[in-house]
Amino acid sequence: MAKRINLREFQESLVRRLTEAQTGDRRTLLGFQAGEENWLVELTDSGEVLPVPPLSPVPLTRPWFGGIANVRGTLFGVVDFSAFQQGAPIAPAGHARLLLIGAKHGVNSALLVSRALGLRSREDYDTDPGAPDPRPWVAERLRDHQNRLWLKLDTPKLLAHPGFLNAGIE
Repeated sequence: MAKRINLREFQESLVRRLTEAQTGDRRTLLGFQAGEENWLVELTDSGEVLPVPPLSPVPLTRPWFGGIANVRGTLFGVVDFSAFQQGAPIAPAGHARLLLIGAKHGVNSALLVSRALGLRSREDYDTDPGAPDPRPWVAERLRDHQNRLWLKLDTPKLLAHPGFLNAGIE
């Protein structure tokens, strides 16, 4: 027989869970690594994170353009985020992941990243006092409690940047 629960216990449990959800830790950032850099992106600007599917190469494109990925019938242009920033290329295997970032902004774009680092809270970081980053898609430089540098991605600026949009060889 199924366990019976009375209405009062159910309501008290529901109120307790709703209160915990409202006052709990708000993890609104997704952490990922691209090459040697640690990055954060707002969950509202990110999409899915998935293992790297087979990539179809595209001729006459820049070395940082990884190709086209078919994700459940939708084609995404894949950018090796480390190589795009003059870092070491990321091998699309092992811990590497695709971060679908453009769907919210009307662009079917995915970043090839070294690894996903999980959900993070803004309260876990302090603003880095160093010089601002010259890359326009870096919204903010942050330091965690272990003094590691993190860069916050400004997704709309990245997606609108002429260098990001121009994957073809001139």
